[in-house]
Amino acid sequence: MTLHRRTLARAALLALVAGATFASSTAFAQNNVLRIVPHSNLAILDPIWTTAYMSRNHGYMVYDTLFGTDEKSQIKPQMVESWTESADHRLWTFKLRKGLEFHDGKPVTSEDVVASLARWGKRDAMGSALMQFVQRMDTPAPDTFRIFLGEACGFVLEALGKPSSNVPFIMPRRVAETDAFKQIEDFTGSGPYIFKKDEFKPGDKAVYLKNPKYLPRSEPPSGTAGGKRVYVDRVEWNLALRDAQAQVNALQKGEVDIVEQPPSTTTRP
Repeated sequence: MTLHRRTLARAALLALVAGATFASSTAFAQNNVLRIVPHSNLAILDPIWTTAYMSRNHGYMVYDTLFGTDEKSQIKPQMVESWTESADHRLWTFKLRKGLEFHDGKPVTSEDVVASLARWGKRDAMGSALMQFVQRMDTPAPDTFRIFLGEACGFVLEALGKPSSNVPFIMPRRVAETDAFKQIEDFTGSGPYIFKKDEFKPGDKAVYLKNPKYLPRSEPPSGTAGGKRVYVDRVEWNLALRDAQAQVNALQKGEVDIVEQPPSTTTRP
């Protein structure tokens, strides 16, 4: 069975997985566990430090974004509830949705956002370009942040809602204040899944658990925008199964549920 990219996003929240995806004809997720063979190894866990797609996909599992890009390439709010732009286009004011919470139970605040954007702006090309216009950012309220520009910039929302590497994921301030040229060691996010660091085995397995406190948006999922609803309690990435034929065999036997990047040709048993 071939799964559409949007279906995969709903099931595993790998909203940006490219290419065809094959799923076994057995139960989509046995025992409420979805077992995926991703396209490559997850070597780096800091999605701001690297542009690797696997790190980006990991980021979408664990973190949330201020805006998303829908299937029509339109920028839509995600963590943001509302925003305004001044008449001269130099002051942008954003208000966060209510109920946003990190995995450790602490609320997401505007200070977390500003710190996250500042770190991202030092690593990402589009973020760096945006920061050339930014005079300062401030936090007039716990749920409100502002961006002051020296002159009008036509890609503010496009930068904040960019769908691929490097994505401006929002992290706790204590994590976002990590030197931009040093990898983070704390993977606390506010996204739909919680990363099980104690079960992570580089080159072998990565595990994510459903975040029971995550509040998805009400809109239907579309690209990286809309409601990110979680349908399984546990997602396991099999990082060790790299042989193409072995992947197909495991799929046919029901040992895995999804192969992200199936081979173009395989040997039939």
